[in-house]
Amino acid sequence: MKASTIPLIILCLFMGFTFWVMAGAEQSLLAFGVQLMSSPDTAQVVIDLYILAGLACVWMYQDAKSRGKGLGYLVPFFILTAVFVSAGPLLYLVLRGGREPETEASKM
Repeated sequence: MKASTIPLIILCLFMGFTFWVMAGAEQSLLAFGVQLMSSPDTAQVVIDLYILAGLACVWMYQDAKSRGKGLGYLVPFFILTAVFVSAGPLLYLVLRGGREPETEASKM
C-alpha cells in the first residue's frame, strides 16, 4: 500500500460516519460542543483532543515548511482541524503521500 492509502481510508470512514451522525443529530455541532464543555469530565476529553490537534498543526506546519509550502497552503487543513480535529491531519497525510521533501541535490 502507498503511504497515503491508509489515511485516505480512515478519512473516508471517519467523515462518512461524521456526516451520517450529523444528518441525524437533533442539535447543531456548535450546540453539541457547548454541551460537552459544560461538564468537567467531557470538557477534559475535548481539551485533550484540542491539545493533540494543536500538536498536529505544529507538525503539519513544520512538515509543510520543509517541503517548501507556505502558510496559505495550510490554512484549509488548520480550519478542518479546528472543526473536526482529526480530519485536517488525515487530509494532509492523504495529499502529502509518502513523498519525502526534495533535497538540494535532487533540485539540480
